[in-house]
Amino acid sequence: MAVKIQTASGLIEISNEVIATVVGGAATDVFGIVGMASKNQIKDNINEILRKENYSRGVVVRQEENEIAVDVYTIISYGTKISEVSRNIQEKVKYNLESMLGITAHSVNVFVQGVRVLPED
Repeated sequence: MAVKIQTASGLIEISNEVIATVVGGAATDVFGIVGMASKNQIKDNINEILRKENYSRGVVVRQEENEIAVDVYTIISYGTKISEVSRNIQEKVKYNLESMLGITAHSVNVFVQGVRVLPED
């Protein structure tokens, strides 16, 4: 499935993998995020952090008319305020989708799949 945008010049189709890469990159740049998690951890039998090439496993994109709804599955660092980190993810994802792809996100839902303790450097 792809997001379709009708313009005066024609139709633009953006695949969900592209949107997932933009969303995953935006989410992992936020302070307090350890990484992306799989949306189906039991089905995928994955209890690890997703790499860039697998961001589509941790992002669900649904098109609703000319806007999209995005679900982001994350792993958050222990000791950070979950509500603040989640709000920062929502703002950054909405901004990146608008500035990079020209897509308005109707909603960005953040699901915390786990909390990890990071080793001190």
